Amino acid sequence: MIDELDLSLVDALRVDPRASWSRLAGPLGVDPATLSRRWARLSGDGDAWVTCYPSAERMGIGLTALVLVECRADSVPSVAATLAEDPQTPTVEVISGEADLMLTVAALEPEQITGYVLDRVGRVPGVLRTRTAFVERTLREGSRWREGALDPAQREAIGGAGATVQAAPAEQALRATLARRALADRTLMQALGADGRMSFAGLAERTGLPATTVRRRLGELRESGRLVLRCDASPRLGGHVVGTMLWLDVPARELDAATGWLGELPATRMCGLVAGSTANVAAYVMTHQVGDARRIEAAMAQRFPAARVVGRQVTLRTVKLVGRLLDPDGRANGYVPIDPWQTGQA
Repeated sequence: MIDELDLSLVDALRVDPRASWSRLAGPLGVDPATLSRRWARLSGDGDAWVTCYPSAERMGIGLTALVLVECRADSVPSVAATLAEDPQTPTVEVISGEADLMLTVAALEPEQITGYVLDRVGRVPGVLRTRTAFVERTLREGSRWREGALDPAQREAIGGAGATVQAAPAEQALRATLARRALADRTLMQALGADGRMSFAGLAERTGLPATTVRRRLGELRESGRLVLRCDASPRLGGHVVGTMLWLDVPARELDAATGWLGELPATRMCGLVAGSTANVAAYVMTHQVGDARRIEAAMAQRFPAARVVGRQVTLRTVKLVGRLLDPDGRANGYVPIDPWQTGQA
């Protein structure tokens, strides 16, 4: 049975995904043992999980693309399941609108995105056509989204480890250094992807590194923002929230103001600048009713009359979310490590 404590616990872990139960006990008003039992039940049932992924922008290497895929009507489930097994696709969603699937694709270089879309996605039986938009810059990403179960005092009491250093643009030599460092941390990130709350002893066993080294590297990666930890939950916890991707064409003179406004909306889970599309902004909003996205559009039109919505898709089913394979009810039932270093299928 899901209750308010479950919702509060998940939102607390969105603030700090690796917070100890003793640190969360005070703000949530329960003892650590109760929180530990609750989390064991939620994670065991696939209703909540903590995962991890590298931040391409903070690492100085890598990039992300959003790929819309049109399929034959009878092949949508099979194409989605096939592509969900690939380590280059952190997220696979079945969507409404002019496409059937939306993929989030991760890679180190643009050529890898091109190769993956043409040589992998394009050859899956049932795929008819694809359209690709590169994410030029992420202004808000999913780890910052909250359900709203905590009040401001609780969020402040929990605090959280966050990025304090913004990576500078990387020149070629610096990119090579960052690439070597990222490759060295690859195993640690993938272990945390499987279980973002894994103990330091468990991480040491998985990576073959001393626990002290794991603790130090994890702290450095989190502080710099090169590693992102994120808590997600099934629809059973927060209700069946509707996800809508809005593709926007915003004039250059209003771009900073419009994306700043979108990025601060509580409903916005992701907002980024995109290239290679008729849109130059993509924003993914989470609402409780389909019509709520229209109200966001109307509010934006009042503030930025020259901005236009050039496309919108409602998520019908999430097949894979940041590496987690989900069943039709949105519960986690598997994990495919996110690996932008891969060049082929799983």
